[in-house]
This record gives sequence, C-alpha cells and structure tokens, in this order.
Amino acid sequence: MSGVPADRRWSPSMPEAYERYLVPALFRPFAADLAGRAAALAPRTVLELAAGTGALTSCLLAALPAAEVVATDLNEAMAEFGRARVPGARWRRADAQRLPFPDRAFDLVVCQFGAMFFPDRPAAFAEVRRVLVPGGRFLFSVWGPLGAHGFDAAVQAGLERAFPADPPDFLPALPHGCAAPAPLRADLVAGGLEPVRDEPLVLTGTPVRAAVESRGGDPDAPELHAVLTAELASRLGAGRVSAPMAARLFLAERAPAA
Repeated sequence: MSGVPADRRWSPSMPEAYERYLVPALFRPFAADLAGRAAALAPRTVLELAAGTGALTSCLLAALPAAEVVATDLNEAMAEFGRARVPGARWRRADAQRLPFPDRAFDLVVCQFGAMFFPDRPAAFAEVRRVLVPGGRFLFSVWGPLGAHGFDAAVQAGLERAFPADPPDFLPALPHGCAAPAPLRADLVAGGLEPVRDEPLVLTGTPVRAAVESRGGDPDAPELHAVLTAELASRLGAGRVSAPMAARLFLAERAPAA
C-alpha cells in the first residue's frame, strides 16, 4: 500500500459495505441501462472491467443469457465477493492496464464507473483494443459533473463545511474527475480506439472515509454525521428522498491497424 493515496485504499470489509450501501442507490439503476445497451450489440463474449461486487455483471448475464461473461476487478476481495454473489460469470483478478487475456478474445468490453480510476487511461484503452476482435466494441460509463449528482454534491458540500481549510477531494477528483468528454475521447484515440458516440444519461434514484481520517477527523463522529445529514436534508428534503444522478456513456470500437 506504500505510495497509494489513502482515499484509494480498500479495506477487507469494503466489498460488503460497497454492496450494501453504494450498489442499490448508485450503481444498480445504471447497470440495468448499460446491460440493455450491451445486449443490443449482440456479443458472444464479454469482458467486464472494474466489476466490483457484480452489480453490472448480474444484469449482463440476465440480458445476454447465451454470452460468455468474464468479470474482472483489480481488488482481489472485490473479485472474491463478486464470484460468490454472481457465480454465472467467470471471475478473474485483473489490472485493466495489463489484462491477462490473449489478443482478440472478446466481442465486447464493458466498464461501469471504473475508467475514472485507471492511472493511465490510454494504456488501459490500448489493452481494451488488444483484447477486442476486429470490429469489437468498448462500452463504458463515467460519472457526470459533481454538481449534477444530487447525493454526491450534498455530501461534498457537507465535507467542505466540516473541513473548510482542507476538504476531502475524493469525490471531485476521482469519481467525478472525468466528466468532460473531450479528454476521454482523446484518451480513447491514444489507445487505438475510435469513439463512436457519447451521450449524457441522468437517472433518479462512498469511499470518503479514509480522506476524512487523513485530515484528523473521525468518520463516525456524531458532529460530522450531523453536518452531512443537515446538508443532505437541506438539499434533498427529509425522510426517503431521491435525487438526479448524471453519468456519461461512451461507445468506441477497435480501430483498424495503422
């Protein structure tokens, strides 16, 4: 873990918390939409990157019952949790920048809300191109601007109130750090992929703990919970609430060899 920023680290208990708290509210609504788009491309072999606990994986299996689905994640604990939760896929631990698969092995590569975390996106996209068959497609999503995500914007505003001198920047820097489409399109081209289209998607419907701890804060402190709860309530209302969540969808294809 040396040299890895604290807010990018995963504890052994993270998969269970991720599945319980983040998947239902943030990831599952988008997973059904992305799986439907994947099914429309009629692939026979599918590789999923940054699969997490399998939110998209389970939707892919339902939408593409005849396809072979291989799900991967960089974090071994995530892959193990996903393997137990979604056994219909073939699970592997894999780094998106060094994929352990032969050339031209998949018709489709998909990734839901993972590309933002690739340290070297052109290198990862070059690996996607390598494992795609000629004419194969890469379908992926990233979060839209922080201000267009009701829940994350409220959490970030609360963190800025709690830590005015040095607010945790995990949400704007990483999950929402790829909201502008032009740099991602340039990264796709640099990786040998041809952007086909990108489009915004808004649906209605967090790993900031380490960042709080690195600033000397207690993530479980009642005072912090009170600040965040007040900010969420002031923006979204009390009780059971919903808020818009903006993402951007990209479709690219394997560019012909130069």
